[in-house]
Amino acid sequence: MTRTTDFGFEQVGEDDKAGRVAAVFDQVAGRYDLMNDLMSFGLHRFWKAFVVALARVRPGEQVLDIASGTGDLARALARRVGRRGGVCMTDINGVMLAHGRARLDDAGLLVPAIQCDAERLPFPDASFDCVTVGFGLRNMTHKEIALGEMTRVLRRGGRLFVLEFSRARKALAPLYDLYSFKVLPWLGARVAGDAQAYRYLAESIRQHPDQATLATMMQDAGLSEVDVFNLAGGVVAVHRGLRL
Repeated sequence: MTRTTDFGFEQVGEDDKAGRVAAVFDQVAGRYDLMNDLMSFGLHRFWKAFVVALARVRPGEQVLDIASGTGDLARALARRVGRRGGVCMTDINGVMLAHGRARLDDAGLLVPAIQCDAERLPFPDASFDCVTVGFGLRNMTHKEIALGEMTRVLRRGGRLFVLEFSRARKALAPLYDLYSFKVLPWLGARVAGDAQAYRYLAESIRQHPDQATLATMMQDAGLSEVDVFNLAGGVVAVHRGLRL
């Protein structure tokens, strides 16, 4: 029997999800940054800056940025680690990764970029001091496996940061639903030329584990001292875990 998983509100074969997600990001890659600014009213920049500040990356550290996309987190982190340290960008989507690598090149930052699946990271155990993943975990088929891989490649004392859309406060839910299912697809159609991609975005957020569930999943993956930081009324959350 074929095992299924969610692709937004649709159930698809587990082997099909990665390809479906890849097609979404292939379609929107060229307008991805513009759409992020429009649909978050520019707030995504502050959310990412919060992660970078919270990470407290020091000069000389080794950092892995998973689902790097167009490279916002990787660029900020590369400036923190300096020449003695290093940041590695990864993404399962080659088109998005190429955009991100080009942006860092334009900024004068030489950062390796590796196309790979977060569920099968091509790095030895205990390779990094810090791992970040921004708005990528919800697209992964087996989140528990991906979290286990992120934990595996962390050194003792290393930390994982997951920035992701989460469960908004109940008072915000009606307005948030209206925005998600009406405004986002409308924006997607007119700016990115793809309403369905942004309908999937709204649906994938609703399918993603809430704050408490994701915290438990991180603990089950082997992380300790898991903290949750809610932003924008829980629309977005940052989860932090330590490998002891």
